[in-house]
Amino acid sequence: MGAVRQYVFPTVRIIIWAVIAAALVVLALKGAELDPPDALQPTGEITDSVIAVEKGSVTNAVTVPGSVVTDPPVEIKATADGVIAEIEVDDKKVDKDTRVLWIKSEEVVEPVVEVDEETGEETITEQEPKVTWTSILAPVTGTVDISVLKDQAVTVGETIGAVSPGTLSVSGTLTADQQYRLVGATGTAEVTLKGGPAPFTCTGLTIGEAAGGGATGGEELVMEEGAESATGSVRCAIPAKIKAFSGLGGEIEITNGNAKDVVVVPISAVLGTSQSGKVWTVAKEGAEPEERKVALGLTDGLQVEITKGLKAGEQILEFTPIDDGTEGGVDCGDTSAYDQASMEGDMEAMQAFEEECFG
Repeated sequence: MGAVRQYVFPTVRIIIWAVIAAALVVLALKGAELDPPDALQPTGEITDSVIAVEKGSVTNAVTVPGSVVTDPPVEIKATADGVIAEIEVDDKKVDKDTRVLWIKSEEVVEPVVEVDEETGEETITEQEPKVTWTSILAPVTGTVDISVLKDQAVTVGETIGAVSPGTLSVSGTLTADQQYRLVGATGTAEVTLKGGPAPFTCTGLTIGEAAGGGATGGEELVMEEGAESATGSVRCAIPAKIKAFSGLGGEIEITNGNAKDVVVVPISAVLGTSQSGKVWTVAKEGAEPEERKVALGLTDGLQVEITKGLKAGEQILEFTPIDDGTEGGVDCGDTSAYDQASMEGDMEAMQAFEEECFG
């Protein structure tokens, strides 16, 4: 057994390694013989995605971040020329239309001149001035702060005090896209406060232009880095029964319309997002897409209502065929220039953009 281990096994191992080495030499010198297949021919083609126009429902709901702000004081203005005759209320909470002070106005009356018929002598009788008393009422319920003194002369329109309502509102900023979606929105909104009560309805919804520096209602709202610049603002009153504190953050959800059983398409299929746009219809398979103008209605950010120009069942491209949104040097995909022209009332710039992008 010892001889086998000493002589036979090593010999067998040497023979195996020799066979492997010889095989490698043969492969290296001869190379593998591979028969190349026939030249490959392209069999695929790029086609535009075509979808059928359908009917559906659209709810135009916009949610924006906001914060709780204290309602600013409401000014009390003089409604007559004169002097402050009496201050009835100051530094006190009153209801709306409570009288807070009196303004005394005096109007000079021309003297009465009498002539004696026999002697021709004139007698002049001075008249007392005409006195008018004007009461000034609190414009809203709140704490009155009078800023004038008794016997001080005032003129019509002059600020003579203010009423701090002590109420709260929730305020937020809007981008241009959100402003378009909220055109005509009034009434109420749904508010959710961070760490606060259950969502509630706020009233007196107002939508307007953004204040300078992105502030609304005297409070500065900081936009997140990379976020679109604010072009509008939204505000509504928090009900008195809701406990809130100035500075609390939250969300404002505004629903501006709901349409059912209407023609809808994905927003990717439309060039334009508000009022008017374009789609590309496909008459039959293999046909070239044709551009068509359409009128736009409500949108939920994913799909948009087509109010005119398209019917259910028609075939359209799922994605607009314009790569970069640029036509004739105008970036039709970027509506910021159009929005700015709209805010400034520049009708020529607006018309030029519409003609270039929408025909």
